[in-house]
Formats: sequence, C-alpha cells, structure tokens
Amino acid sequence: MNIGIVFDAIPRMLGGIVMTFQLLLLSLAIGTIIAVLLLLMRISGRWWLSWPAQFYTYVFRGTPILVQIFIVYYGLPQFEWIRESIFWPILRDPFGCAILALSLNTGAYLSEIFRGGVLAVERGLLEAGAALGMSATHRFIYITTPLAIRIALPAYGNEVISLMKSTALASTITLVDMTGIGRTIVAETFAPYQVFLSLAIVYVAITWIIQRSVKRLEVYLGRSTAR
Repeated sequence: MNIGIVFDAIPRMLGGIVMTFQLLLLSLAIGTIIAVLLLLMRISGRWWLSWPAQFYTYVFRGTPILVQIFIVYYGLPQFEWIRESIFWPILRDPFGCAILALSLNTGAYLSEIFRGGVLAVERGLLEAGAALGMSATHRFIYITTPLAIRIALPAYGNEVISLMKSTALASTITLVDMTGIGRTIVAETFAPYQVFLSLAIVYVAITWIIQRSVKRLEVYLGRSTAR
C-alpha cells in the first residue's frame, strides 16, 4: 500500500470541507426549526396538528436519506408547477436540493429527540410552577425548555454527527464536498483503499471535534448540578 497517497489526498479533500460544513450547518439550522415546529404540533393536544406531525416523522425516519435526496433532486423537477414556482431557483441547484433533503430528514429525527427531552421533565416541577401561578406558556418557556435542552443535548450531539456523515451523500448529486473530491482522486489514482482511508481519517477528526464540543457544552449547562 502506498502510504504517500494517503498524505497527498488529505490536503486535497480538505478543499471540500467548506462545502461539507455549509451543508451541515445550514441543514442543522433549518432542521432544528422544523423539529421545533413538529414538537409544538405533537404536544399541542390537537389531533389535526399531532397526526400530520407523526406522519411526517414516520415517513422521513422510515425511508433512507439517499432515497430522499434522489426524490428531491430527480423527482421534484418533474412537476411543472414546481418549475414555475418561486422555489425553482433553489430546487434547480444541487446545493439547494441537498439542503432541503437533509433538513427535512434531520428535522424528523430532532423532533423525536426534543419530544423525548420534554417528556422527561419531571411533572412535579411543572406542578410547582402552576402552584406559583405560572401560566402553561410560562411553564413551558421557563421550566420545560431549559431542562429539556439539557436532557436532549447528548442525543442532539449524536444527530449532529449523523447529519455530518450524511452530507457525504450530497456527492451523489454532483456536489463537490470532501467525499466528491475523494471520488475524483480515486478516478485519478485508482487507489480507492488509500483515498477512502484518508477520507475516513478526516471524518473521524471532525467527529471528535463535534463530540468534544457537545461534551463541553454539557458540562457548562450542568455546572449548577455538578456543585
């Protein structure tokens, strides 16, 4: 095995790290917004809001993200009303399609993570807030939300890592992220083992950084209980 290819490939693949992080951060931001909306629909107590949210979550968690990317990229442009809509400038671009598919997918997973955090908040704390005269909205904002964030943070960090790895699938629709550059290097060198080993090293390093960042945030948010 030519180790030199590994060291030569890593700097070239890092040229796509900006694209990778753009996909990650934009999809994470939009997905978080979608997840919060789905959460509010699920806990609203109204079936006509809860059922669509459950159906959305079931569909996007029950189908592969690669299939979802292909449906958005290859399928949606088949509809004339989409090509004539205001969304066409986004959907005709592979980057926009990747962001949409990743956001919709991660929103479904994050909504369940957030719901688990909300349901894990002790009921006694909410009853205490009600006894103090706090409204349901105030209890949700000032009691449920801070505690649910702390509870859900480890799972949220895992989903960030999962989303980061899913961004590699964007290379299947012509985006030149780190994986896309890696595939180009393979075509040039005919050394898939060394090239993808280099790619794995880069992704492991990014995963370690995300894990450490989430861990530090956990420690910071839990500093009061640590005492």
